[in-house]
Amino acid sequence: MNRSMINGSDLSVMVLAGAACLERNAEHVNALNVFPVPDGDTGTNMNLTMSAGKNELQNKPSSAVGKVAEALSKGLLMGARGNSGVILSQLFRGFAKSIASQEEINTVQFAQALQSGVDMAYKAVAKPVEGTILTVAKEAAKHAVAYARRSTDMIGLIREVHTKADEALSRTPDQLPVLKQVGVVDSGGQGLVYIYEGFLQAITGQPQGGIVGAKQPAQANFIPISGNLQKQPPVSAQSRLATEAIEFFYDMEFFINRKLSGPGVRRFDETLFKRLLARDGDSILVISEDEIIKVHVHTRKPGDVLNHALSYGELTDIHILNMRQQHRDLMNAEHTAEIHGGALSPEEELVSLSVEDAALGLAVPQVLTGAPADSVAVEHAHEWAPYGIIAVAMGEGIRSIFLENNVDIVLSGGQTMNPSTEDFVNAIESLSADQIYLLPNNGNVILAAEQAAELSGRNVTVVPTRTILQGLAAMLAFRDEQSASANGESMAEAAQQVRSGQVTLSIRDTSMDGIEIREGDYLGIFEKAIVSATPHIQQTCRDLLTLMLENGGELVTVLTGEQADRTETAELEEWVRQTYPDAELEVHEGGQPLYPYLFAVE
Repeated sequence: MNRSMINGSDLSVMVLAGAACLERNAEHVNALNVFPVPDGDTGTNMNLTMSAGKNELQNKPSSAVGKVAEALSKGLLMGARGNSGVILSQLFRGFAKSIASQEEINTVQFAQALQSGVDMAYKAVAKPVEGTILTVAKEAAKHAVAYARRSTDMIGLIREVHTKADEALSRTPDQLPVLKQVGVVDSGGQGLVYIYEGFLQAITGQPQGGIVGAKQPAQANFIPISGNLQKQPPVSAQSRLATEAIEFFYDMEFFINRKLSGPGVRRFDETLFKRLLARDGDSILVISEDEIIKVHVHTRKPGDVLNHALSYGELTDIHILNMRQQHRDLMNAEHTAEIHGGALSPEEELVSLSVEDAALGLAVPQVLTGAPADSVAVEHAHEWAPYGIIAVAMGEGIRSIFLENNVDIVLSGGQTMNPSTEDFVNAIESLSADQIYLLPNNGNVILAAEQAAELSGRNVTVVPTRTILQGLAAMLAFRDEQSASANGESMAEAAQQVRSGQVTLSIRDTSMDGIEIREGDYLGIFEKAIVSATPHIQQTCRDLLTLMLENGGELVTVLTGEQADRTETAELEEWVRQTYPDAELEVHEGGQPLYPYLFAVE
């Protein structure tokens, strides 16, 4: 059957099928990660990105193909994660712009839209590398343009796009030597082929078979964690809870009155507002009735919450309770009635925001005990700081180091889960600062950070830090008294002075750069190259540090991960001090997963 046109409904079905095909095979795409480490997440990133696009498309159905493409593009753009996700979002962003005003499109228009997507994706990447998803998309689009000149058959066009993309994928090992060395095709390119495979399934109505590309690498082993539930004695639930376990301990309630607000107030976006609250809170309730909005949230940072809310209108009836204090009172009932000489009045239960509270991130003045809640002054919350810093990290120790040194927001992510463009945009939006710096701290996160900076419309500088240690160096190079541009330059320069290394476990047998690697070996990675693989973590650490210190170094920094053994760490410290007595050694608990040790040499 010759079909010459597709409309919005057709494209929707194709996109949903493409997303489903990618989702089914996401783990296979992850397994194609070149390095044999347990954090290959290209499939996860592309799947999450595609899911965001799919959700936006389903929320905005249309029979016009241009409208459908626009919704898809918006969802992908905001949900983009990692380099692969950002490139995918750019491919469909260009696609959407090409057909923006169309109700339906023919083969020529579809092919040109694919080419527009490729053009936009190449522009988004500072240094395009062939043998990647870019190449697969480029070859498929080029072939589609040529095919469309001689055929009006849309089904034939989609089949040709899929076939040519698959062929281009099979050639990626010839374009990137590291792929050939390991014996895999490009993971991002494979993900795109799966999307095109879904397109073909949808337009033909017949499923396509099998996994495309090189043979599937060995799968990682998953060890189930078993629990043992035991009957508990009949005591109160409060007594089973440690006070410190109440993570979001400020209980807040207030109203946003939009009727009393001036002309500069933002349009209220309930979904965005809830997301902002959820980043550092829970128990969220937002009820919007006409121009009055009721808000309830448990949070660690009431000041941030009030700052978010102030952009939507005037705040009234502000109540803030400290649930940790309430819990302590319950656990010490014999003292509760004696506080201030008697039981606390309802007004006295409003907790004063002390100096200690301010250190936790409160941006509002002290709430006076006994003062009417709606009389609390919040004018200082309008003041903007000269700068704000957002960093990406995993591990409580690393997170704490950043927060203790000028960083305002730490987005969870890095090797195992890349934050999306939307995560960055929301974080930028939440900061009341004139100049904002982003520390991606991972090469796979830089594109999403740059895309968010562009979308935000704010003064945002992305410092291209590729490792946690580079991020820490950049953060320590920041100076309040310097100009925005001078800080950006000094932070980037400080990051470049850091030699970064990491130790992790191999998840499969392979051979790279003349090094034979066995599953379960400890890998020493210097910058991007595997330089050591041994069965013993101590030996791998020493091999790696020897190379890192080959040209000298004044400071060696070690971040210990979740899997680091204290005895091994102590032995490693002693070895460094004896072998390199002139180098200063700093060891910190990072708490990062998957990587027992992260090293930096400066």
